Amino acid sequence: MADKPNDFNSSIAIDSRMFREDILGSIAHATTLASQGILSAEDGDAITQGLSDILTDIESGVLPIDQSAEDIHTFIEAELTARIGDAGKRLHTGRSRNDQVATDLRLYLRKKCAKLHENIDALIITLQHKREEYPAAIMPGYTHLQRAQPILFAQHLLAYQEMFRRDLGRLNDAARRMNISPLGSGALAGTGYAIDRSSTAKSLGFDGFSVSTIDGVSDRDFCIELTAMLSILMMHLSRFCEELILWCSWEFRFVALDDAHTTGSSMMPQKKNPDYAELIRGKSGRVFGNLMNLLTIMKGLPLAYNKDMQEDKAAVFDAFDTAELCLDAAIPMIAAMRLFPDHMRRAAAEGFLNATDCANYLVERGLPFRDAYHATSKLVALCNASAYTLETLPLARYKKICALFEEDIYAFVALEACVARRNQM
Repeated sequence: MADKPNDFNSSIAIDSRMFREDILGSIAHATTLASQGILSAEDGDAITQGLSDILTDIESGVLPIDQSAEDIHTFIEAELTARIGDAGKRLHTGRSRNDQVATDLRLYLRKKCAKLHENIDALIITLQHKREEYPAAIMPGYTHLQRAQPILFAQHLLAYQEMFRRDLGRLNDAARRMNISPLGSGALAGTGYAIDRSSTAKSLGFDGFSVSTIDGVSDRDFCIELTAMLSILMMHLSRFCEELILWCSWEFRFVALDDAHTTGSSMMPQKKNPDYAELIRGKSGRVFGNLMNLLTIMKGLPLAYNKDMQEDKAAVFDAFDTAELCLDAAIPMIAAMRLFPDHMRRAAAEGFLNATDCANYLVERGLPFRDAYHATSKLVALCNASAYTLETLPLARYKKICALFEEDIYAFVALEACVARRNQM
């Protein structure tokens, strides 16, 4: 049971983090009320100064946020009224809690988007530095988790850079669509006061204001869209972490993660567990769950505002917090990661990843590709039976399969040549 009658209805534990945005939105609202003569200049000044003082006191720790308040908006308005008297009671003129909350949420998420942009950009740069650290390392490229063709480790990381660049694009698109002010929508039908919505939107850094006041207070597409973007980002992080987990195993031994990002076993002293990578992989499900939470909250709501929407903040805030936490863990983990290029190259050589190039060698000498394919398949079977690779198989055995092979086959199927031959980057 709730400890107090108001606990079930309260949202202060979640929305108190928006105190700064609530104060800035209220200052903008008070300013336009005063400029339009709806408030006296004296009341406008008193409200603005009172809110500025409250912001300073909360940030400095002088004023703790009262967790018994219903929400951050009620707490700040009550504190303002206690400090400046009746002028504080006039702040809510021409405004509803509905457009106030919607405005605060957009302002707060806009700040979170800017921070997330920095983090994703830092991840892309970290991957670039790792590519430059190992520019010539050859590794197996995989399909179906089977060794397929030789590639550069740098090419593999480039694929993830492209994924994260798309994440940046989705973030920027969602942030742009979100940057519309709902302030002035009132409860749903606007306000009877002659407020200047354009001026308020501009002062808060919005690109404009919501054309539909009903949509202004009932829209949470931006929460869903941002959480969908975060879900895709976490899916990309999870895929990369899955590969790191495989690569640092003794079965692969392609990379080593720094001790700062692994843990030992409580029983087995030889173990070095990739806990950071595993936790990132696991936390992706948490963000996916937040997306489903938001979709489920919104799917059955009639216009306009409904109290169900109070649950939006817990989901979208947790999605951002989780993604930021994972990025903060992933960036130094990748930066400190060491490669074992010799192990990677050995795996590429032993997997006959140059078989396609061997077939292409015959094609260049006039043999139809399907015949070249079958001839190379016989060569691979011969190598498997005699512990050779295509780079070490004697020429006489090559010629026994197909007379078109000459001494230059060795240079042609060298892994470095196979990699260099392709337009990978």
